[in-house]
Amino acid sequence: MSQYQIAVIVGSLRKDSFNRKLASAMEKLAPPEFSFKQLQIGDLPLYDQDEDANQADAVKRLKTEIMAAQGVLFVTPEYNRSISGVLKNAIDHASRPYGQSAWTGKPAGILGTSVGPHGTAMAQQHLRNILASLDMPTLGQPEAYIHAREGLFDESGSIGESSKDFLQKWMNRYVVWVKNHTA
Repeated sequence: MSQYQIAVIVGSLRKDSFNRKLASAMEKLAPPEFSFKQLQIGDLPLYDQDEDANQADAVKRLKTEIMAAQGVLFVTPEYNRSISGVLKNAIDHASRPYGQSAWTGKPAGILGTSVGPHGTAMAQQHLRNILASLDMPTLGQPEAYIHAREGLFDESGSIGESSKDFLQKWMNRYVVWVKNHTA
């Protein structure tokens, strides 16, 4: 495969989200055969199993975009030591109805940044547990719990020099991960 479309799920709706900035900056570290699309999740209704047979248009759109992708990149904040409700809602919608999950087999990567010194370690661990149950092969190493501090991003919105080497290595591993799981 010469082109790889990556579905990006940012678990924050905030306009100036550090995780949205991280997602955009990480795209710049990928090779040209990788393209990224940040998927909209803020317009999804709350998940209700009674609606599985008649999913909302926003849910159908999300599932279609995930199924069209060769991989998924989750960029998650940490809310109360876990993932955000909006991220969990999106995961639940795209995994239903039972037996019709859009996630199955999609190679995944997880990143996250937070102003706390431990980055998003707890949220990422919770997300790994969820993705395992969805049959998503998830990149295990290197783990990337990014402390959002001065210099993480440069003036242009790219990854700053102090984090660039580490995050470039992460992206290089993710690229190989996706290629190996889509071959």
